[in-house]
Amino acid sequence: MKVDEKLTEDLNRIIDGECIKTVFQPIVSLRDGSSLGHEALSRMTCDTSIRNPEQLFQAAGESDRLWDLELLCRTTALKTAFLNSEHAAYEKKLFLNVNPNIMHDDKFRQGFTCQYLKQYGIRPENIIFEITERNAVADMQGFVGTVEHYKGQNYHIAVDDAGAGYSGLNLIGDIRPHYIKLDMNLIRGIDRDNIRYALVKSMVELSQTAGICLIAEGVETRRELVTLVDLGVQYAQGYFLCRPDEEIRDADPAVKDLILELNRRKKHVLGTQASNIYISNICTPTQTIPPEMKVETVFDKLKNDPDAFGCCVVKDGAVLGVVTKSHFVLQLSGRYGFSLHQNKPVSFLMDTDFLSVESTTPINAVSNAAMSRPPEKLYDFIVVTRDGKYLGTVTIKDLLQKTTEIEVVNAKYQNPLTGLPGNVLIEHKISQCLACEKPYCVIYFDIDNFKAYNDVYGFENGDSVIKLLADVLQEHLPNDQFVGHVGGDDFVAVMQCEAGREYCERVIGDFRQRILKFYNPQDVRNGYIIAENRKGRREKFPLISISAAGILDRNARFHDRLELTEELARLKKKSKQQKGDSICWL
Repeated sequence: MKVDEKLTEDLNRIIDGECIKTVFQPIVSLRDGSSLGHEALSRMTCDTSIRNPEQLFQAAGESDRLWDLELLCRTTALKTAFLNSEHAAYEKKLFLNVNPNIMHDDKFRQGFTCQYLKQYGIRPENIIFEITERNAVADMQGFVGTVEHYKGQNYHIAVDDAGAGYSGLNLIGDIRPHYIKLDMNLIRGIDRDNIRYALVKSMVELSQTAGICLIAEGVETRRELVTLVDLGVQYAQGYFLCRPDEEIRDADPAVKDLILELNRRKKHVLGTQASNIYISNICTPTQTIPPEMKVETVFDKLKNDPDAFGCCVVKDGAVLGVVTKSHFVLQLSGRYGFSLHQNKPVSFLMDTDFLSVESTTPINAVSNAAMSRPPEKLYDFIVVTRDGKYLGTVTIKDLLQKTTEIEVVNAKYQNPLTGLPGNVLIEHKISQCLACEKPYCVIYFDIDNFKAYNDVYGFENGDSVIKLLADVLQEHLPNDQFVGHVGGDDFVAVMQCEAGREYCERVIGDFRQRILKFYNPQDVRNGYIIAENRKGRREKFPLISISAAGILDRNARFHDRLELTEELARLKKKSKQQKGDSICWL
């Protein structure tokens, strides 16, 4: 029997005997680890010469039975989802793979109706048609019309395998999908491939601009997941998150916890200096080995793991030494290197002169220590400990990436005149204080009579006055506290301590002395300047002073940022009504 005939016979047996089952793989939010929905994947239930689903669908296309196979797979998926939900409505998103040419077929349009879905308890808005860009669309204009038809009935559209073909961007532009699924080959090794990283980063920017949700397929390692969370990809699926299963499942609990922790770290970066972020925030647990392990075994471990950069030699939690891949291979090179050392314990070759830091060491301090090492050790990984016990490692790449990320994020939201954090970072800092349920104070600083000064002395001198106040605010700020520039002559300090009122008094006292240098001697002697008021009439204006309004919250009295800022605005207004330097405190 010819191979083609055998394939056709097996294909017919699968379709006619309904030898298809559905397995489900969750599509997981990279914000909180919850499941957006599940992709329905078809699997064969009988032994045949057809090896995998790809070959099955190819054979169906060549045998003119693609419609029959798609109908069987689709119906099985809907039935199985219904049964998995214990005959109740499946309330999440169900992703169904559909060949675009089948979707454009009149039989599909006539058969896939809202009435058809009712028997399975699924609403149209919970159905997502996955259209792969690997399949060429015979009639693009007609297909676009079909897509619009289904969008109009509240069905959603996803472009599958984006990045696998050469016309994906055209397809995205033509049908404007709700979701884009990035091909697994684009995700594979993204943590160590700059080109893949840059491509996905550009897709994230595209999705944000176009309002399209991005889903990364084929996530198989922790590092891939970490990279995708850092990039801002919204959703992901893959074996690392959860394997396909006949039961409808969510991501593994450990993965959910990891995603939540990664997002917590990411939020912590916003508005934070590198001196305030501990190295534990970017530390990753890596494999450890005992000191008695043979050199040959360690060599095999490193050789078989392309992602491994080395390992730590640990005994009873203490790090005795490290093995870096490049140095280790160098030690075993040469004519007799490997045969000479292969049966020795790894402690014989491990490096005992390595950089180790405690988990509470700030990132910038670690960076300085790492860059101070000898040239031959400059790019070795860093060991992180907690109370002297092994916690994990940090690579130089991770360290530089995080430091750069902090700088870029902060620069994006800094006030261009003073370099202080702007409104976005101020709001974020206040929200952090509201969430932590510890005592904190928020202080608003405003320059009195600033407009009159600007009118008389000019904008350049006015900018210098603003920068003076920024300097004074920073000079007197307690360690690890926050000051931001709202804009104009308004500033906000946020302190997680109770020393706010004393801080105000120091700032106002220092500023009162230093501001006099920004006036000519006659104006200082007069104690006022003459300028036009808002009605165009000339009048006397007192010298610049500071109005401060502060709130000390010991008992979490404010439920949200809006409530707090409204109270702060009321206090500011009261403070501005007083002449000269003033502090209003609550």
